[in-house]
Formats: sequence, structure tokens, C-alpha cells
Amino acid sequence: MSKAVICLANTRDQAETIVTNLKDSGILTTNISVLLPDLSGNRDFSHEHNTKAPEGTTIGVSAGGVAGGVLGLLAGIGALAIPGVGPFIAAGPIMAALSGAAVGAAIGGVAGALVGMGMPEYEAKQYEDKVKNGNILISAHSNDSDEAQRIKDIMEDAEAEDVSITGETGVSKSDKSDRISQRL
Repeated sequence: MSKAVICLANTRDQAETIVTNLKDSGILTTNISVLLPDLSGNRDFSHEHNTKAPEGTTIGVSAGGVAGGVLGLLAGIGALAIPGVGPFIAAGPIMAALSGAAVGAAIGGVAGALVGMGMPEYEAKQYEDKVKNGNILISAHSNDSDEAQRIKDIMEDAEAEDVSITGETGVSKSDKSDRISQRL
């Protein structure tokens, strides 16, 4: 089952180290997401209003040179403004989550995207608060538990904070059979 490993970096250098180490370990850049506050001061966005979520995001066409470096190599990089949260630079699968239906009407912004990735709402809101306060959120998607653990180890080795693995865990066929027979 698909899993996402999420962490917070305190600095841009720490975030770039984590992303570089993930790439060097074989994680595809298309499976790595980064969300960081846009501190450039440039608020000239070309706006596209998301109609799927009333508390949705406003997306800028390009992040320009703001992301740069290793972070600038990630897929789908762009600038966005999340109402009530602020201006951000996002890259990777989280960009689609923030601009799509995952930004639900009840839970908007970053927390809504994280809940859509399988994170409990309470924890997602804590991550959103920390990102609002300047931390950089990094996530990497994996299709198996061994790879998810390897990603978690990379993040912890780089001294990332709040490292968490989200997503549904599968139930083995024997467990399913046991549960079915217990019901009968």
C-alpha cells in the first residue's frame, strides 16, 4: 500500500540535504514533495482560483528563481497562496493535493492535503501550524514498508523534526480470513 513519509526541516539547507539524500538513495524526484514559505516578498501571482474547495488555494504560474538549487529540480514547482495560511512554494505531489480536491471544504489548506495523504486531522493541523511558522515540509511517497523505513531513516539522519509515516497499512489475507470466519 502507498505510504508517505513526512518531516519538517528547520532551514532551507537542511531541506536541500534531505532532498539530495532521498534522490541519491533512489527515490524518484516525482515522489518527493516540498512545501516552504515564500519569503521572497513577491506577491505578483498569476491567479487561478480553485473552484473545487471554497477554502482552496490561489496558484501562481511559476515560482521563478525562488526555489532554485536542488528544490528547483522537483516536479510541478509553483507558488501558491493558501487563504489563512499564507504564500508558499510547493513542488511534487503535494502541489496537486493542495490545488485539487484534497483541499476539502471542512479542512482547508495544508492540513486538508495532509489528511488526504492519510494523516490524522489533529496531526495534520500541527504540521500546518509549524509550516505557517517557517518550517519546511518534505514528504516522499513509497509503495512498500521497507522503502518507507529507508526514507524515514534518511530524514532522521538529517535531524529532521516530526518524522511520520502516513497511509493505510494493508491487512494480510490470513488476517482477513480470520476476521471473516469470526463474524460467521
